[in-house]
Amino acid sequence: MTSNHRLEALRARMAETGTDIVVLAPGAHMAWLLGVRPHADERPCLAVVTQGYAGFLMPALEAESARQQTDLPFFPWADAEGPEAALRALLAAFGAEGAGALVLDECMRADHAALVTDALPGAARSFTADTVGALRMRKSAEEYAALKRNAGQADRAMQAAWAAMRPGMTEAEVAAIARASFAQDGAKPLFTIVGTGRNGAFPHHHTGETVLKPGDAVVMDIGAGSEGYSSDITRMALIGAGPEGYAEVHAVVERAVAAALKAARPGVKAHVVDDAARGVITEAGYGDYFVHRTGHGLGTEVHEPPYITATSQTVLDEGMVFSIEPGIYMPDRFGIRLEEIVILRTDGPEILSGLPRDAVRIDG
Repeated sequence: MTSNHRLEALRARMAETGTDIVVLAPGAHMAWLLGVRPHADERPCLAVVTQGYAGFLMPALEAESARQQTDLPFFPWADAEGPEAALRALLAAFGAEGAGALVLDECMRADHAALVTDALPGAARSFTADTVGALRMRKSAEEYAALKRNAGQADRAMQAAWAAMRPGMTEAEVAAIARASFAQDGAKPLFTIVGTGRNGAFPHHHTGETVLKPGDAVVMDIGAGSEGYSSDITRMALIGAGPEGYAEVHAVVERAVAAALKAARPGVKAHVVDDAARGVITEAGYGDYFVHRTGHGLGTEVHEPPYITATSQTVLDEGMVFSIEPGIYMPDRFGIRLEEIVILRTDGPEILSGLPRDAVRIDG
C-alpha cells in the first residue's frame, strides 16, 4: 500500500471518528503513513494531516534530506527564528486553526505536543488509537509477506544458535551467533535475549557472561528488523537432559499456547485470548509464575497494538498480527516462554514461524 493510499485510508478514518487534524512526530506512525524518516531530536519536526491537506513543520537542517522522501509541502524553520511562526503559517495554510478535534502522536515529545496544543487552544486532544493506530493494526498482503519473510530470518537465526550452542559457551556468545545470522540475511538485530539456568526466570533477562552448563534450560527470545518490519520469536533449548521438573512445566506452557491459539478469532476481545492462556497456567498451579501479558502486536515496531492483556477490550480483527507468548518463571530454577507470531485470518490465527515449539536438546 502506497503513502497516498494510506493517506486516503486515514482521511476516511478521520471522517468516521470526527477528527479534524492529525499531528505526527518522527517515528513509526510517520514512517508508516508517509514513508518519511527524519532525524528525531529537540527540534520540532511534525507531519500535519487534515481532510484537504498534508504537510510538514520541518527544521531547515532536515529539509534537504527529507525532501528525498516526500513531495508534500514543507514549512521550514531555522534555529535562529524558532518553530512558532512556521507552525502558525502551516496551520493557517491548512485551515486548521479552528480545529475542534486534534489527534496527537502518543510518542511525540511533550514540549513538541505543547507547541501544537498551544497553537490550537480550542481543540479537544486525543491520541492515535482510533486513527493511525487502528489502520496499522490491520496488515495488508504486502505487510504480511514482509513479516513472513522476517519470521523466516528469525527461524534461521534460532537454528544457527542451536547448531553452535555447547556447554561452556556464554549467553553472549550464543546471542552473537543469532545476531550474525540475522546480519547475513540482511536484517538488523533488535534484541537477543539468552537466559540460561536461573537467568531464564527473568522474562527480560540482560544477556551476559553466564556460562551454559549441563542441566540448564535456556530461554532464547530474538528478533530483528528488515524491510521496515520486525520479527520476534522465543524458543527453549536444554543442555543435556535439562533441569528436574522441566517437562511438566513445558507441557503446561504448550497447552497455554494452544488454548490461546484456539481462542483467537475475529470478533473476540483481546482479553479472551489472555484469559485462555492464563486459565491453563492457573489451573495447573503456576498462575503466580505467569507475570506478564500473553502478547503484543508486531509490525513496524516490535511492540505495538493490539496488546493481548487481561483487561484489553480491543476487538480482534482479520489482518491483525500479534504474539502469543505465555510463560512460567520459577525463581532460582528456570523459566519457560514459548512465543508464536500470528496473523489473524477468518478461521483463526496463522503462525508465521516454521519451527516447532519443542525444546531442542543440546548435547556435548
